[in-house]
Amino acid sequence: MTGAAVTRVLLADDQDLVRAGLRMIVDSAPDLTVVGEAATGRQAVRLAREARADIVLMDIRMPELDGLAATRQITADENLAGVKVLILTTFEVDEYVFEALRSGASGFLGKGSRPDVLVEAIRTVARGDALLSPAATRGLIVRFLTLNDPRPATAPGLADVLTEREREIVALVATGMSNAEIADHLTLSPLTVKTHANHAMTKLGARDRAQLVVFAYQAGLAGTHDHTGARGDPALPHSP
Repeated sequence: MTGAAVTRVLLADDQDLVRAGLRMIVDSAPDLTVVGEAATGRQAVRLAREARADIVLMDIRMPELDGLAATRQITADENLAGVKVLILTTFEVDEYVFEALRSGASGFLGKGSRPDVLVEAIRTVARGDALLSPAATRGLIVRFLTLNDPRPATAPGLADVLTEREREIVALVATGMSNAEIADHLTLSPLTVKTHANHAMTKLGARDRAQLVVFAYQAGLAGTHDHTGARGDPALPHSP
């Protein structure tokens, strides 16, 4: 792939066997390459800088510094603004993942996923898209809000800076719908949807679509569109 961009991946997991398996999968893709391995959260933060990684595959439960804290340090570092964190978790629905998204992670993936799914997940995050399946969005975030009832971390009325169309699109993003699915639902072009979503991210200070989902819940936008079910229980995307 001469001249083609190669995504640089850092593996962060405390189990040698897991890292070895991940390395084999990642390096098997011609457009991906492993540039480092970290066995602790502190190593992950350091190597994210030293190895000039584009994507960090981050396990949540790490020694010294857990994956959540490591993610916060990476996403808060202005020198690492281009680094995306993809959380790896034993269970797709895990209460810690919501905190990971709030910390700046671009998405999450179950460790039981197929190799081709992992490779495509890395590519998705590298493109700047969030990796949030509708089922995971519903099962994870709603359950977390129900059990923990976190107070909004954003200022009251923050959603007021959005236009009506932007609020509508953000609400649909929160259901886990892709730009194409939102475009089909609202009879718009995917480019128009992406433009509105990008404007909303800029206004809300969201790092990417994953944080946009979090802001949607915090600002009370999730569950406000007629595509969703009862408030707090976003529906799965409709079938084509």
